[in-house]
Amino acid sequence: MANSINTNVGAYTALASLRLTQASLNSASKQMQTGYRVADAADDASTFSVAQGIRANLQAYTAIQGSLASGAGLGSVTQAALTNISDLIGNMQAKITQLADGSISNDQRTIYTGDYNALTSQISNFIAQANYNGVNLLSAGSASKTFLADTNAATLTISSQSSVGAAFTTFTGAAAITSASASATALNDLSTFQQAVATSLGASAADTRTLSLQSNFVNAIVDATTTGLGAIVDADIGKASALVQAQQVRQQLGIQSLAIANQQPTVLLGLFR
Repeated sequence: MANSINTNVGAYTALASLRLTQASLNSASKQMQTGYRVADAADDASTFSVAQGIRANLQAYTAIQGSLASGAGLGSVTQAALTNISDLIGNMQAKITQLADGSISNDQRTIYTGDYNALTSQISNFIAQANYNGVNLLSAGSASKTFLADTNAATLTISSQSSVGAAFTTFTGAAAITSASASATALNDLSTFQQAVATSLGASAADTRTLSLQSNFVNAIVDATTTGLGAIVDADIGKASALVQAQQVRQQLGIQSLAIANQQPTVLLGLFR
């Protein structure tokens, strides 16, 4: 190859190699810094576009997860209230039966009546406190609530159990238990209330189970989608780290090669001495 003082071919070759090394080093360093093999469109436009679409789906699923979690919370609160009410109904039945006994003294009747009223008050509290995020499905006049189930805007419903509140109002509005006949009436009203509670407990449990199953399914989809997204865009940090070290060595060698090539004009000057 001819020597020239106008064009330093060796320097150009070394500089071109150094540029390639620097580009590879920058790419590997970017992967280590961001954790992504494809961090933006400049890395891989088509893959980045696909990843953005997947990320949009994940955001939609996040909204669905929140809605289903809210529904499951409402269902759990409702079931807890209904279960506690159901537990107290047996105690109330026993107190009403005791009040039907005509042989008890007035003092005993007062004690039983006080205990019965306390139980009634507690059930009233359970109904009033079955509140989740401002919604109470047990109160009279309450409406059913719907929650997002998928990205196509399908919904799942937790039905109102207002029949419990209405039945309790009817039960507590009955005449005071002062005789055997009043006790029989109270037991009949309590049976109606008990049936309303049992029906609502079963319906609420079914609705909540459906929400929980859908929530588990959506969580599984999110996990699988997130894993797939990672396979598309995540960087292999170990590989990137090794590549950075290798390119740093190449960079040093390239700089040295460029320095050697740049000595060529000096060599040519020696020919004229």
